Amino acid sequence: MASDSTDALAAALAAARDVLTKVGEAHMDDPTPCTSWNVRSLINHMVGAPRFAASRVTGRQAAVADVDYAAGDFVAYHDETARVALEAFGAPGAVDKTVTLPFGERPVGFLMLFVTTDQLAHAWDLARAVSQSTDIAPKLAAELLAEARSAVSEEMRGADGEAAFGVERTAPEGASSADCLAAFLGRTV
Repeated sequence: MASDSTDALAAALAAARDVLTKVGEAHMDDPTPCTSWNVRSLINHMVGAPRFAASRVTGRQAAVADVDYAAGDFVAYHDETARVALEAFGAPGAVDKTVTLPFGERPVGFLMLFVTTDQLAHAWDLARAVSQSTDIAPKLAAELLAEARSAVSEEMRGADGEAAFGVERTAPEGASSADCLAAFLGRTV
């Protein structure tokens, strides 16, 4: 997967958008596979996190902490997030930068991969929470699983809500690529 192309990020954002279009107001308080988040808080993360990441790349402040994106047209908010993120990561020279993250200095390409994986993994969480198919973006999911196997260290794993990723789980025989990615990132599939 090319770290200087926004193609994978665009595909993950599109897959997340597709799942978001299937979520209704009645789902907002439903639990998700991320036990510390319900559907509302998961949507807020899916919209807010890429905006925050884009702000790390551009150096412009992103006001995301106090916005309840799920209370409004969260698909439109996500569309705007996708535009902002793709513009930031796709800007000339963006991937040549480094950014400070909670787990140290990293190249922008790493951050883009992190956001891409985050969007697809949380699309899986959301699909699972609202009883939709979790067989999301099979080719991209397989590519992200391969990348995650080399990028996710044990230091990045821990309890839900305390670490970026959970303890690796085993996906059932014949599971989809997205299910395997979810299990690798700590979800029970």
